[in-house]
Amino acid sequence: MFYREAGDFKTSYVDDGQTFPIKFDRMRYYVVLAVAFGVVPFVINDYWASAVFVPFLIYAIAAIGLNILTGYCGQVSLGTGGFMAVGAYACYKLMTGFPDINIVFHVLGAGFVTAGVGVLFGLPSLRIKGFYLAVATLAAQFFLVWLFNKVPWFYNYSASGQINAPERTVFNVPVTGPNTDAWAKYMMCLVFLVVLAWVARNLTRGTIGRSWMAIRDMDIAAEIIGVNPLKAKLTAFAVSSFFVGIAGALFFSVYLGAVEVGEAFGINKSFLILFMIIIGGLGSIFGSLAGAAFLVLLPVLLKNLLVGTLGWPTDLAAHLELMIVGGLIIVFLIAEPHGLAQLWRIAKEKLRLWPFPH
Repeated sequence: MFYREAGDFKTSYVDDGQTFPIKFDRMRYYVVLAVAFGVVPFVINDYWASAVFVPFLIYAIAAIGLNILTGYCGQVSLGTGGFMAVGAYACYKLMTGFPDINIVFHVLGAGFVTAGVGVLFGLPSLRIKGFYLAVATLAAQFFLVWLFNKVPWFYNYSASGQINAPERTVFNVPVTGPNTDAWAKYMMCLVFLVVLAWVARNLTRGTIGRSWMAIRDMDIAAEIIGVNPLKAKLTAFAVSSFFVGIAGALFFSVYLGAVEVGEAFGINKSFLILFMIIIGGLGSIFGSLAGAAFLVLLPVLLKNLLVGTLGWPTDLAAHLELMIVGGLIIVFLIAEPHGLAQLWRIAKEKLRLWPFPH
């Protein structure tokens, strides 16, 4: 069979430590990237960009960020929506304050601002954990949304309280504003996702990632063997918030173009991203992508099937969607706590052994 380790020899430590040690996995990865960069931009339209591809790419970045904190480091957070709001408003202030600087640097700057805020709110994790830490991050969610609503400086004293993204270009191609093509939005988000997923994968496989997982599995034992809990927890909050801040900046500037903090970054956003990593799989980069794809595609499929085909009312379809998501979370927590990522791993193991019994 084609999916085998036999004959795939490793002649160096670099080869042996590859992310995809089996040649077929590497080729599949390259094919996916080739399709994403070389095919999709030429066939994508406004509907697919706004309904599926762009939200998937942005939510995948946020899910990877939350998975670093919760899945790899074991620190529960319910403030993801608030940290996305920090990234959005930081990007807005940078775009309006420094209009001559490329928007890529604005998005990265928003990520660094969010990382600083994340470290600040991550300080309680040094003393509390579990349910109490979840409540602390939930308080951060409500505080940040309240702050952006009540302080006019954040939205430049606009009468509506809404922030609007000015038109910006990358290589003279508009990526924000009303004149932006679907493929430009898609490519902007895709490049950020690929780079950040690569960074996250390497971080989690290195020394920092091992310290995060040691804290997650047993923090007292990790401290005994030399892992610094202060450094591990705060770096997890910083890296996670950096990813989430970039997702918030892209969500505001590239995807929506105009947001109001209470509607766009409320508590529902925090729960949505948490559900993504629960269904996709905690402690897995692939699980973050799979969970984001699942929860972005599910509403689209239900809307087309129930509303478009069967003629159901829109509100009934939305309520059914919530019931399905809630049921799936219960099923995954009981039957397969590691989510879609574990199902994918099991399928690959069976394929490697096929046609022999397992």
